[in-house]
Amino acid sequence: MKPLVSVVIPTYNCADLLERSVKSVLAQTFQDFEIIIVDDASADNTQEVVFSFKDTRIKYVRHKKNLGEAAARNTGIKIAQGEYIAPQDSDDEWLPEKLEKQLNAFKNSSSLLGVVYTGFWKIRGDKKNYLPSVNIKAKERNIYNILLKSNFIGTPTTLIKKACFEKSGLFDERLFHLVDWDLWIRISRFYHFKYIAEPLVNSYYREQCVSDNEKAFISAVEIILKKNFEELKRSSRLLSYYYYTLGRGLCNIREFERGKEYLTQAVKLYPFCLKYDFCALCALAGEKKYKAAVAYLYNVRKRIKDILSNLINDREK
Repeated sequence: MKPLVSVVIPTYNCADLLERSVKSVLAQTFQDFEIIIVDDASADNTQEVVFSFKDTRIKYVRHKKNLGEAAARNTGIKIAQGEYIAPQDSDDEWLPEKLEKQLNAFKNSSSLLGVVYTGFWKIRGDKKNYLPSVNIKAKERNIYNILLKSNFIGTPTTLIKKACFEKSGLFDERLFHLVDWDLWIRISRFYHFKYIAEPLVNSYYREQCVSDNEKAFISAVEIILKKNFEELKRSSRLLSYYYYTLGRGLCNIREFERGKEYLTQAVKLYPFCLKYDFCALCALAGEKKYKAAVAYLYNVRKRIKDILSNLINDREK
């Protein structure tokens, strides 16, 4: 008999964290699932950790060479038997009622509902923050236009109808950053989203995460821009934000000529943003002045935030 849910866990050199992730899935109050662990050619003892579990619902697949997060997730989705796909990360942790609450949300819902996502704790050392942050105001139903502006959905918080992948396609294997954001945008063209406003996932920060790679980030933004250009060009303000983001990123990795081009386009499209104007002028002035100006701006913003934070703390005393 096929399981209702397929949990897909891609992993790469995370043997020391994988056990916690798998145990959090096995501890779910809803138990009709399979777990597909896709080892993206790890060099550590990942296989040993997987085989230490004796649960027959766990399947292990290993790539011969490292292909990246998107490819690993796709490998799991392709062999999944469940009606729903539940992506999990090898270093994150689900709370026990996650799947049960998400499946309840799907009950008696419109056939247009494709994704149910939840809040989560972002944990870094002894600090933790609840996301999506309140100022983002996580949205439901048709959120395509909102997702074009930013990503506020954590991949391990989602439960996705498998039919969504058949309609929207799998994860884009060209991307090594923003892999999830690209998928949510594509799915939201055809399906609605529903938000459970409580933290049902613990997401742990890792220093060596590939998502910190600036070049991968720039490449991903450029691909997402091209995919959605027809929609983005309807809003000069939003399109200018994409250009600004690319310009800043390129200048940060010392690709000033391309960076200046994007920043100039951002200013042309939306000249009323002082931040865009400032960065464009600094980039045109040259690398040294750009770096000094950006560092100065960062310090000013940090000081303002510190002052506001102190004022708030004083009021609360």
